[in-house]
Amino acid sequence: MTEKTITRMDLSEAVFREVGLSRNESAQLVESMLQHMSDALVRGEQVKISSFGTFSVRDKSARVGRNPKTGEEVPIQPRRVLTFRPSHLMKDRVADGNKS
Repeated sequence: MTEKTITRMDLSEAVFREVGLSRNESAQLVESMLQHMSDALVRGEQVKISSFGTFSVRDKSARVGRNPKTGEEVPIQPRRVLTFRPSHLMKDRVADGNKS
């Protein structure tokens, strides 16, 4: 498996090649999409992309954790965490990619 990371620039370049927008318009489109997704998540909304997966924000309550080195109890503050749940199609596609 390669360790390639897909960046905003890669997404913009793909839009440029596939859709035919200018490079500048492609970059603006990608930025706009990411901004809309981010804004929705900040508002606590789910972002569901068909055949890909669902991004959502989960509220985690306060709890007591433990320092593994010392065993000392440490309070963990309540927080919001971002989660991603892949669709079944995405799971299958990734699993099929591992068979080669």
